[in-house]
Amino acid sequence: MKAQDARAMSPDQLKDELLKLKKEQFNLRFQRATGQLEKTHRINQIRKDVALVKTIINEKSAKAEV
Repeated sequence: MKAQDARAMSPDQLKDELLKLKKEQFNLRFQRATGQLEKTHRINQIRKDVALVKTIINEKSAKAEV
């Protein structure tokens, strides 16, 4: 996910995206534990996407308060 795409989303869309990423992260952890994970790079990519979405949510909420 690119930051520009995430910034174009509404706060509700960002929360939905965060929930989707968290579910995928859980599934990837489960696959890794059972030895079924093939794309190991995906774990780090999801972690970075979660951080990006959380950062943008915080930026938008701080901007709304001011």
